[in-house]
Amino acid sequence: MKRFLTLWCLGALLFSHAVLSAKVTTQKPNFIIILADDLGYGDVGFTGSTQIKTPHIDALAADGVIFKQGYVSAPVCGPSRAGLITGRNQVSFGFDNNPIVRLPQFDKNYVGVPVEEITIADRLAELGYVNGLIGKWHLGEADHFHPLKRGFHEFWGYLGGGHDYFATKPNGEPYPNRIISNYRKPQPISYITDDKGDEAVDFIKRHKNEPFFLFASFNAPHAPMHATENDLKLYADIKDEKRRTYAAMVHRLDVNVGRIIKELKNQKIDDNTIVVFFSDNGGPTHHNASMNAPLRGSKGTLLEGGVRVPFTMTWPNVIKAGSTFEQPISSLDLTPTFVELAGGKITSEDKLDGVNIMPFIKGEESARPHDEMKWRFTISASIREGDWKLIRLPDRLPLLFNVKYDIAELNNLANKNRDRVERMLKKLGDWDISRPQVLYLEGSKWRREQVDLYDRKYQLTQPK
Repeated sequence: MKRFLTLWCLGALLFSHAVLSAKVTTQKPNFIIILADDLGYGDVGFTGSTQIKTPHIDALAADGVIFKQGYVSAPVCGPSRAGLITGRNQVSFGFDNNPIVRLPQFDKNYVGVPVEEITIADRLAELGYVNGLIGKWHLGEADHFHPLKRGFHEFWGYLGGGHDYFATKPNGEPYPNRIISNYRKPQPISYITDDKGDEAVDFIKRHKNEPFFLFASFNAPHAPMHATENDLKLYADIKDEKRRTYAAMVHRLDVNVGRIIKELKNQKIDDNTIVVFFSDNGGPTHHNASMNAPLRGSKGTLLEGGVRVPFTMTWPNVIKAGSTFEQPISSLDLTPTFVELAGGKITSEDKLDGVNIMPFIKGEESARPHDEMKWRFTISASIREGDWKLIRLPDRLPLLFNVKYDIAELNNLANKNRDRVERMLKKLGDWDISRPQVLYLEGSKWRREQVDLYDRKYQLTQPK
C-alpha cells in the first residue's frame, strides 16, 4: 500500500509538471512598447553615444536584436504614432500632420486617427489581452478618439502632445494638460518620467497573470527642457546648458526603462515578454540639443536623421541575444508581428503596410522585409527602393542618395542617375496622388522651417 501511494504521488507530480509545462509553452507572450520622444539617433550607447550613458537601454538591446535600419513612418510625433498604432502608413487615412487644432477651418472632431481605423490595441483585445497606455496619446482629443475607445482598457496620461515634467500650473505654458486616469485618482506630478515609470511597473504587477500589452509612451526627452538637479549634476561637465539638460533627461528615461525590465524579472515573466524600444522620430537637434550622428537631418525632415531611430527588440530564448538585423524594418511592422504572435491573423483585407518581422529576425526568411518604403510629410515626400532613397522637396530638384554607402546623405547622385530619378519620382508621385484627402493641416509657419532644415549643418560625429 505504501509503495502504491508513493507511485501514485510520483505519477501525480509528473502529470502536474507536464500540465504546467504545456501551459508555459502555449502561453501567449506579453508585449511592451517603450517609446521615447524626440530622442536623437546618436544619443544612446548602442548607437554610438560617447557622451550620454544609457546602461539600462543598452542592456536591453544587448539581450535582443538591434535593428541597424529601424525606421518610423513619419518625422514628427503625431503621424509617427498614428502609423505605429494602426500598422498602416498614416497618410493612407489622411493623418499627415501633427494634430494641432488652431486653424478655424478645421473641425477638431476630425483631428485624430479616424474611428474606422483598427488599432493594435483593438486587435489584441479581441485575442484576450488587457491593454494599458501610460503617458502620451497625441492621436486625437475629441471624445470619440479617446484611448479607452480605441482598444485600451487602462489609461494614465494626457491626450495632447506633451506635458511639463514638473507639476503643471492650471494656466501653464506650453502644456497645460491634466493627467487623466480611469483606474485611479491621478497622483500629484513629481517628475513625470518617474511617474510614468511608476505606472508602468504597477501595470505589470497587476496584470502579471494574464496576457498584456503595455504601451509605455514617454515624452522624454521632448521639450520643455526640464531635468532634476541630481541628474543635472551627473552631466556637469557638459558646458552647453541645453545639451546638459537633454543628457539628464535621457538619463532619467534610461533609469525608468531599467525599472520596467527589473519588474518583469521580479515577476518572473521576462522570458515571456517581448519588449521593443525606439523613438517616435529623430532628434530635433535645433530644439532640444539632441544629436543624430552619424545621420544628417533632424525631426521634421525625411533625411535619415528624421526617420531612422534607435530600435531594438528583446524576447529571451527566442531572439538571439547580441544579434543585429541589417535590413530595413519599420514601426509599422509591430502590429502584424504582435497580432500573429498572439495567435491572430492578418489578411490582405486589413491593408496593413507592415509585415510580421519575426521570421526574418529568426532567419526563417532570407529576403528583405521591405523592398520599398514611402514617406510623405507636409512639404516633402520620399521613397526608398533597395538602398536608393529619393527625396522630393518643393524648392529644388529631387535628391537621390545611396544610403548603404552614404549613411549621412552627403552625396546627391541625382544628376548621375537621371533614369532612376525619373522612375522613382513617377512611382512616388503615383502613390502620393492616390492617397486620400488630408484631414487637417498645421500652421503654415512649419512649412518654412521644414524646408530650411534641409540646408542646416548637422554634427555627424560624437563629441569628444
